[in-house]
Amino acid sequence: MKILFVGLGAIARKHIKAIRQIAPDAVIYALRRNRLLTIEEGVVNVFDLGEVSEIDFVIISNPTSEHESTIRTLLHLNVPLFIEKPLFHNLNQDKLVQSVVDKGISTYVACNLRFLDSLVFVHEFIKGKRVNEVNVYCGSYLPNWRPNVDFRKVYSANKEMGGGVHIDLIHEIDYLVWLFGFPKLTKKEFSNVSSLNISAYDYANYLMLYDDFAANIVLNYYRRSPKRSLEIICEEGECTVDLLKNEVRWNGELIFSSKQTIVDTYQPQMEFFIQNVMQRSKEKGFNDIVEAYNILKICLED
Repeated sequence: MKILFVGLGAIARKHIKAIRQIAPDAVIYALRRNRLLTIEEGVVNVFDLGEVSEIDFVIISNPTSEHESTIRTLLHLNVPLFIEKPLFHNLNQDKLVQSVVDKGISTYVACNLRFLDSLVFVHEFIKGKRVNEVNVYCGSYLPNWRPNVDFRKVYSANKEMGGGVHIDLIHEIDYLVWLFGFPKLTKKEFSNVSSLNISAYDYANYLMLYDDFAANIVLNYYRRSPKRSLEIICEEGECTVDLLKNEVRWNGELIFSSKQTIVDTYQPQMEFFIQNVMQRSKEKGFNDIVEAYNILKICLED
């Protein structure tokens, strides 16, 4: 198996680790711009697409603002694309999305929380239950995300690089769509007036309206003690999920727990991609470029 990475940062290294666990003999290439960059162990640096052939798939893990140009550059390869979220940093990509579809290119946009044990459990547990209200919260401290790195220089903190909590934490919207489908209407509020003093939005609030209930999502970059939770208020009771502890409670009673961490979700996600998306299994696939683009519209559409 031959895999090409475009972008070799922290998230790419998580994907490489997952690949090594699944396919130890995989040959991994990285398309680089600077010949002076450090060589990663087990990764072959290339500086032109012409240096590689017979690639099985490409992982796009460079800054979000570069995804458009990267996908355009790769179209002629006609190989499956694993695209790190978020898909794009704007919504001017309808023609590009259609080009990918027209060429029959198999795609998957990373949404690893769909592989978190507690959410997988809830996905089945809530089936058939009457939902009245949903509340989602995700707050953490951006300066702690990448130790020993000036957080103000990373894309998350910079609006012009496609950053912002509203799109960086698109996972929360993604798993709600996975659990309940697309809402009929979304209202939203963004701001960046916290003490972080960054150009990107550091607070986002979404109200997603469904036929029978409303879902409220609160996201921020400035909470020092991390919290990631899902609360589903049903007619029969309350289902609460602590995503960081990977636990599910029903009316206060613990009904599911797992030792899996969020980092552990990268391997089952990669297994899903290799087994289903690469094989173009439409029955088992999800979150292709079309679905991910529609989810992106929830985040960005006026």
